[in-house]
Amino acid sequence: MKSIFKKRILIPTAASFFLFVGVSFKDNFFEIAKQIEIFTTLFKELNANYVDETNPGDLMDKAIKSMLANLDPYTVYFNEQDVLKFKINNTGEYTGIGAMIQRKEGKIIIKEVYKNFPADKAGIKPGDEIIQIGDVVLADFKEDASQLFKGTKNTKIEVQYIRQEKKNSAQIILDEVEIKSVPFYAKIDEKTGYIVLAHFNKKASNETKEALLELKKQGVERIVLDLRGNPGGLLNEAVNICNLFVPKNEVIVTTKSKIEKYNNTYKTAFEPIDTQIPLVIIVNSKSASASEIVSGALQDLDRAVVVGSRSFGKGLVQKPVDLTYSTQLKVTISRYYTPSGRCIQALDYAHKDTKGMATRTDEKNYNAFKTRKGRTVYDGGGILPDIEIEETKSSSIADALLKNDVIFNYATVFYYKNPKLNTEVPVFNDANFEDFKNYLKTQKIALNTETELALKNTLVIAKKEKIDEAILKEYQQLLTTLQKSEEELIDKNKLEIKNLILDEIIKRYQYQEGLYSYYLKNNVEVKKSVSILNNLAEYQKILKM
Repeated sequence: MKSIFKKRILIPTAASFFLFVGVSFKDNFFEIAKQIEIFTTLFKELNANYVDETNPGDLMDKAIKSMLANLDPYTVYFNEQDVLKFKINNTGEYTGIGAMIQRKEGKIIIKEVYKNFPADKAGIKPGDEIIQIGDVVLADFKEDASQLFKGTKNTKIEVQYIRQEKKNSAQIILDEVEIKSVPFYAKIDEKTGYIVLAHFNKKASNETKEALLELKKQGVERIVLDLRGNPGGLLNEAVNICNLFVPKNEVIVTTKSKIEKYNNTYKTAFEPIDTQIPLVIIVNSKSASASEIVSGALQDLDRAVVVGSRSFGKGLVQKPVDLTYSTQLKVTISRYYTPSGRCIQALDYAHKDTKGMATRTDEKNYNAFKTRKGRTVYDGGGILPDIEIEETKSSSIADALLKNDVIFNYATVFYYKNPKLNTEVPVFNDANFEDFKNYLKTQKIALNTETELALKNTLVIAKKEKIDEAILKEYQQLLTTLQKSEEELIDKNKLEIKNLILDEIIKRYQYQEGLYSYYLKNNVEVKKSVSILNNLAEYQKILKM
């Protein structure tokens, strides 16, 4: 069958092209043909002779995804259902319920509800566990449950859900849902504007431009651009956003590959909106890919002061390739480099450690580069802010609390204990923090840090080898010591954890808009950004150091 290849926009992310490892496709044609023939024969015989009924589609889906997983987490195969979701992420538009859902441990949990969209209008809340959609009982449904929420506009979907251990029902009426790249913008003070850029879909630069023009119309003379938590997206949108602040024909990013046709230079193509307005960009450890193109390029060009904590470090470029039967491969074709010449990729997937994990460049091996005005910047591990804010760095214990939904679940408990706060800003004081710690103890929540998971895995292996009884006493002692250490880490990182809990609680009452409104006056990164912008001499000094 003949694959269909279409020209697509390059998307920055991380991966390795499995067809081009080692030698070219042409030189290695015989070996590839040989392996495909072996696999085809095996696949046919397996399905014909296996003792139980097999599902060829499922087997092939798993085979392909397992093959790619051996390379890195970003080289991925999309089946027909996956392609639809990928399209939604890039366009920002779809028909659905307007909520973020998560499947975890066999449960479908509502993670976030977007204001005034179908789920919100139906009374669905974060923390609700969906147990039935239409006639489909989700406990027996192993496919992607989000597909059950798809349909034409005004389709009525009956759902049943568990909230606070009680069964409820609701009718959700599907409608068009638009995921905004810029979910919020406002004035921090009379002269300072604040723009949140959350995604890089096809409307990102237009929405950012509209926000910038509107704020300037309102008298704003300086801008804070918030890229925290932005995972990236379309490369050309990152270039166009930079173009709002720098002149036409400015090099923003170059891509380099061993395949000549993927070596490209991306320049700004339009007249800018404002090349002089003072600009601060906020990043954190979850700012990745296109976010790093924007922050890295504007840092290299001495056009913006970067504030916060080191970004994720995803410096590779991906291209989607259409395959047969509406499937798709997203594959890395090159690395990207900021204007100073640095690649800020943090993980090396070509060289893995003994555990099969990608290696990280040691800080002592970072290479120094110069910005346009001669400031020193480095490659090797994400965008390092010009002004690092120590208290905003992510701790391992906070990461474990977030990963295991401990903070999310506690916020759900808090919300139903305090149902009347509405537009009031919730207070989360030391007494509330003690309540959170008691919640951990009474619920007997395992934090499942990397160390704790490794220890538990040791016991699992010991049971298989039937030596668990011999080490059980020492295991329990070590686990108790570890859990006590985790409690101490929670106290040590109290401020960070309190802020994370408060952020989640505010969203329960006031949605994303309420959280960003709270940030205007209370967030440490925003306050630091405003402080820099209010002192033009300090701002200029940072950019000339």
